[in-house]
Amino acid sequence: MEITVNGKVHTIEAESDTPLLWVVREQLGLTGTKFGCGIAQCGACMMHVNGKPMKTCVLPVGAVAGAEITTIEGIGGQDELHPVQQAWIDAQVPQCGYCQSGQIMSAVALLATNDDPSDDDINRAMSGNVCRCGMYGRIRTAIKRVAENQVAIYDPKANDTQSSNAGEMKNG
Repeated sequence: MEITVNGKVHTIEAESDTPLLWVVREQLGLTGTKFGCGIAQCGACMMHVNGKPMKTCVLPVGAVAGAEITTIEGIGGQDELHPVQQAWIDAQVPQCGYCQSGQIMSAVALLATNDDPSDDDINRAMSGNVCRCGMYGRIRTAIKRVAENQVAIYDPKANDTQSSNAGEMKNG
């Protein structure tokens, strides 16, 4: 079977029901996308399939044959980060960092279709991602900065909503 990941065609050997996450991590060696829950609830496994964010821990590789798959490694590089990646750094979003690749992939997909997202738009787009460290306020700040083209150094005194917004982006 052939799959296209980050613009490159790969020949893989896997059962068609093998989750895409495992194929990408184990056969292609792209380990930026994480395994979190295995039941499509946390979003750590988020990749783009034809530009749409998909939870790949339950997505069979056979279902994506012929699709364009993008991982966290495919949105930016060592020499030039994607604006969302830079905003994440500037807003000091990562704490433990485990969910960050999935969070970033969801944010990139949102901003690709909505260059001026409201708080409700951000809540909807990010609702499939869980941040166990509760950095929802910083995530929102980073997304807004990219939308406003104001990716600046994070100043905790400039945004007092960092902690008070914890959990607002998460549904349930």
